[in-house]
Amino acid sequence: MCKYLVLKKCLSLNFGKTHYIHFKTKNSQPINISMCLDNNRISNSLYTKFLGLIVDNTLSRKPNIEHLINKISTACYVIRLVKPYMNTNTIIMIYHSLFHAIMTYGIIFWGNSSRSIQVFRMQKKAIRIIMGHINRESCTNSFKELKILPLMSQHILCLLTFVSNNKEQYFTNSELHNINTKHTSNLHLPRTHLNVNQKGVYYSVIKIFSSLPRDIRTYIDNPRTFKKAVKKFLYTNSFYLLIEYYEQ
Repeated sequence: MCKYLVLKKCLSLNFGKTHYIHFKTKNSQPINISMCLDNNRISNSLYTKFLGLIVDNTLSRKPNIEHLINKISTACYVIRLVKPYMNTNTIIMIYHSLFHAIMTYGIIFWGNSSRSIQVFRMQKKAIRIIMGHINRESCTNSFKELKILPLMSQHILCLLTFVSNNKEQYFTNSELHNINTKHTSNLHLPRTHLNVNQKGVYYSVIKIFSSLPRDIRTYIDNPRTFKKAVKKFLYTNSFYLLIEYYEQ
């Protein structure tokens, strides 16, 4: 199979840099797999970098978040370093270019991970530096004042933007059955028992969209208006946790 793909696509492999990942669940038994091409053995790897995201063989998101922490720690240091010499508006621009851009990249894939709390702590650290607050001082009002979304609110925004831009990939309950219920207009939620699937983008988007206020959901066919309404809603509420969003 591997040789067929290489020949068909006219590819040339660098065997020193080529490896494969055997994806599995955390509790599954290991399987011995040997992959070779023209007597050259292709090594197995537990993780790899793909499009800027570090993906491991159990899709745990741990390696990616650890890598992310190192990068945004540097951003926090830069913000602290330049703060005495610049006004707040300039510092916010630096925050968005150095911290926010790194934090939000691929956030739809790792934002609901249990380890994302480490990234959120770093975000609050950056906010405290900008506002001149002491450690452990509440950042709730600061997020609203600076018009910066907390990590989980940003995660929700990115997921809802995704469903708005890819609406054709989803079905409403009314498209799958004729039973008139209060959930008829909601997106259809597929059944799955694997935790890794429930934390995936496709599944998470449906739950989050269905919990959105009905008046905002009506804008789904207009991505620009929909995103504007969602941002206003999230700026007002500034959710720290996903459970807060579900219970609003």
